[in-house]
Amino acid sequence: MADTPKVESLSDVLRWLDKLEKAKSVQSTTAWSIGAVMEHMSQSVEMSMDGFPEPKGALFQATVGSAAFAVFKWRGKMSHGLTDPIPGAPVLAQSTDWHAGVQRLRAAVDRFNKHSGALMPHFAYGALSRADFALAHAMHIANHQDEIVVA
Repeated sequence: MADTPKVESLSDVLRWLDKLEKAKSVQSTTAWSIGAVMEHMSQSVEMSMDGFPEPKGALFQATVGSAAFAVFKWRGKMSHGLTDPIPGAPVLAQSTDWHAGVQRLRAAVDRFNKHSGALMPHFAYGALSRADFALAHAMHIANHQDEIVVA
C-alpha cells in the first residue's frame, strides 16, 4: 500500500481509512505513535465543529493564519510540524492501535459531512467556509500520510 495516492478530499479520506482497516500493519515514522497521529487528525476535524480550545488572536488569524491557508490552498498541499499538537487539545494517547483511530477519524469525517450548523473558526486560519474547511482537513490528513507506513 505504499503507492496509495495522497488524499485530496474527504471522500478520499474515507477510502484511505478503508485501506487502513484492512492493513496488516500501520505505523508512524515520527515520535508520535500511530494512535496519536490518528487521534490528532480526528481532533482537528472534531474541533472544526466543536471549537478549538486555544485559538490564536484575531489579528494573527486575519494576517499570518489566513495567508498560510491561502498558500496551502494555492499549492494544493499543507506542510506543518507533524508532531505539533493543536494548541490546548487534550494530550494524545501514545497507542499503537490504529483500528480505534481509524474508527474515530471516520466518525469525525462522517459527522463533518452531515453537520449543517456553523463551523468554528480554525485556531490559526480563522473563519473558513465549509468547502475550505473540507479542503483544510483533506490537506492536513494528506500531510500526515507522509509519516504513516502501511503494510
